[in-house]
Amino acid sequence: MKRIIKTAVCILLLGSMALLAACGKTPVDPKPVNTDASSAEPSAEPSAEPSAEPTEKTGNLPFQPVSAVNLMAGITARELGEPEKPADTDAARYADFAVRLFKACAAEGENTLVSPLSVLCALSMTANGAEGETLAQMESVLGMTREELNAFYRSYISMLPSMEKSKLQLANSIWFTNDERFTVNGDFLQTNADVFGADIYKAPFDESTLQDINGWVEKNTDGMIPKILDKIPPAAVMYLINALAFDAEWDRIYKSNEVWKGEFTLEDGTKREAEFMHGDEYTYLNAGNAEGFMKFYSEGKYAFAALLPNEGVSVNELLASLDGAKLMEVLNGAQPETVVTAIPKFETEYSAELSEALTEMGMPDAFISELADLSGLGSSTAGNLYVSRVIHKTFISVDEKGTRAGAATAVEISDESAMLTEHTVVLDRPFVYMLIDCETNLPFFIGTLMDVGE
Repeated sequence: MKRIIKTAVCILLLGSMALLAACGKTPVDPKPVNTDASSAEPSAEPSAEPSAEPTEKTGNLPFQPVSAVNLMAGITARELGEPEKPADTDAARYADFAVRLFKACAAEGENTLVSPLSVLCALSMTANGAEGETLAQMESVLGMTREELNAFYRSYISMLPSMEKSKLQLANSIWFTNDERFTVNGDFLQTNADVFGADIYKAPFDESTLQDINGWVEKNTDGMIPKILDKIPPAAVMYLINALAFDAEWDRIYKSNEVWKGEFTLEDGTKREAEFMHGDEYTYLNAGNAEGFMKFYSEGKYAFAALLPNEGVSVNELLASLDGAKLMEVLNGAQPETVVTAIPKFETEYSAELSEALTEMGMPDAFISELADLSGLGSSTAGNLYVSRVIHKTFISVDEKGTRAGAATAVEISDESAMLTEHTVVLDRPFVYMLIDCETNLPFFIGTLMDVGE
């Protein structure tokens, strides 16, 4: 029996991608939408009313219905036919983006958790309004052309299962100001309704809109992300938002006698008391400088994957050795071998503003008011449109029964105004972990667990 006892440096990879509505970019007649305050009245058609249901409970948290004007009556998502299966090349490019994004966000010694799928969705919707060098840089960072991003979203989302005990749900929305200074491009709204199934709202961008946006995010993350925005700056004219919720039971739930206290050792040698869930798994991972395992959720469509660095290898060193191709090689090369495992129970949340990370990855122009070209999105009499913030928040809870994880990303647009071999992998020191979908092995969450808390 090969034994590995390490201070678990966790990198959480939640590897499934969000459901995306229709794909492809079909030409439509240009339809600028006038956003003066007088046009904010709901249409007489019932479908023009806000789509939110009457007051309901989201998890244990109340949700107040959206009060903004829902414009989906005038922008109906078109049926684009059955999507094709994601191409291997597109999956590889998504995996590469996922790893590059995580490495750009990871902070040494701190728990990090990102949902590359959520970020990809929000930025892909934004790319549908970008042009010129701004679009070229976004396509380079995201790893696909605008048309390929639209097609990938649609095809990948269509194949992701969502079952009673293993649910993955995604939602998209676009919110824009009803201030008369801003005019939105109807083609841009149509494309995002077609491809991403985005709900579209026009709102006054005041305190009521702040409450509406946060309520929408809370509802669509099952209460795990109760708030995405702290304020709406005066220069903000649009938000493009993705929300993702994952809730799944383990394929085999831990029994009470399989959970007991142990020690989690940080990279600096500090020890934390934690509860560990013990069991045997049968999918072994080996990355050369790390080894790990997969633990499946109910019905085997999704899995928790963990990589524990070898003794003497730090989490940062493990991350530095990974790229998209290497990660997929490790996950696709999983072996049917017995692994004696111990997973700490943990709950963590993460929040980051991603403009610096995305700039370093290669798309600076979108964040510079003088250089950004978002002319396909709309126009403002107050100045050029640019991306002022990309806000990303995540949450995960792992216990005896399973895993709950949520993510939300908001892009803020502003103007200037064989023989079974047994292994032992005890995650008792920092480690890398993932949530993946088992059809493609793509991660929709990636994280590191550096500390289990006091």
